[in-house]
Amino acid sequence: MLDAATYTPRLREQFNTTIKAALKEEFGYKNDMMIPRLDKIVLNMGIGEAVADSKKIKSAHDDLMAIAGQKPVITKAKKSIAGFKVREEMPLGVKVTLRGDRMYEFLDRLVTIAMPRVRDFRGVSSKSFDGRGNYALGLKEHIVFPEINYDQVDEVWGMDIVICTSAKTDAEAKALLKQFNMPFTA
Repeated sequence: MLDAATYTPRLREQFNTTIKAALKEEFGYKNDMMIPRLDKIVLNMGIGEAVADSKKIKSAHDDLMAIAGQKPVITKAKKSIAGFKVREEMPLGVKVTLRGDRMYEFLDRLVTIAMPRVRDFRGVSSKSFDGRGNYALGLKEHIVFPEINYDQVDEVWGMDIVICTSAKTDAEAKALLKQFNMPFTA
């Protein structure tokens, strides 16, 4: 059993030992506080089928809790839309924000385990930055994570993953994520 007080995630240790120095050298930062770092990772699953069957939200909630390692929040509709049969305050999705050690653990599992399990995977787009150093990507199937037992899944959902960094530009954020072995396409 690992001692929680002394355990640090592999990627956090890698960031502190090698990535910080590489980024400082590449961009010529004058002090360590200027070096971009990961702030948070937000996972989101929009469950449109929850309009017809409210049990699907519970299933998505349990799956996201297994993937993230912490309890997600159920997102609700802000206003009614008759065309979509949505009423105000109706549950429509689940989301969770990861910070600290859980964030590094999730990024490690995403890059090393989940992404290689995606069918026909050729890398992630390098154009999905928002201009302020944040990166967004989507997965079509949440079953690529090893925490999800494929035999017990009643439905396969997609999920959005937003990686927020303290970088000021997209180039800095891309360099940071490349150091974490994010598989960008050319």
